[in-house]
Amino acid sequence: MFPLIQRCCFHTSFRLQKLTGPRLLLRAKNKTTWSSLGLWLRRDVCPLSRPPSLKPASVYATQLQAFHTSLPVSKKKKPPESETESEKSKESLKDVPKPALYLSLGGLVPFVMAPLAMVIQGTYYPEVAFAQVTYGAVTASFLGGMRWGFALPENSPAKPDWLNLANSVVPPVLAWQALLFKDATLGAVMLVMALGIALHYDIALLPPYPRGFKRLRVWGTVVMVLSLLATAALKLIFEVQRLEGRDKWQNTK
Repeated sequence: MFPLIQRCCFHTSFRLQKLTGPRLLLRAKNKTTWSSLGLWLRRDVCPLSRPPSLKPASVYATQLQAFHTSLPVSKKKKPPESETESEKSKESLKDVPKPALYLSLGGLVPFVMAPLAMVIQGTYYPEVAFAQVTYGAVTASFLGGMRWGFALPENSPAKPDWLNLANSVVPPVLAWQALLFKDATLGAVMLVMALGIALHYDIALLPPYPRGFKRLRVWGTVVMVLSLLATAALKLIFEVQRLEGRDKWQNTK
């Protein structure tokens, strides 16, 4: 009896599997087709039926986000090269470091004091003129050797080549030659040449210093040259006055 019941149950379960298997497959296929059909309707049909003015909020959100991200961030714009060059050209003596400015102006005092003292006293002093020439020779040597200190560092725009280093020796040699003259007037003229050559090297020929310091170099050289020429001119003026006074004194006798 028991084997008969087991056989009947086995055959019925096998028949149910045969019947329900294809039905389940058909239902799964129908579900996938209906789901794909619904997605196709949402994607293609629904945007056509919706008016263009009614857009979902997500679209507006993405557009606003894109709009805000496209705006430029508050960054400092780099000025063009022409503006930077114009700003550099406007640099004056105020932009020079204060120690360099004050020391340079103080170094011009001995040049100015020599002819000023002669004018106040009303006579020419050869000792004062020689002291001025000596101080000018030291200054010309300093301006020539300053190029060595500018060219030798590694990050300097000037290279330690023959053009920079050899030309820096020219002003000291001319200053030494100025001290060999017995006449202070000839020494002053030689110093004017040395100072002019040093200024030409620093401004035009060799790699330049900062623009503000170049202006300081120009004005300092002008004051030194005018002071030396003023001393030489005072010597000639006082000698002429002395000769005229001697002639008058001899005529009165």
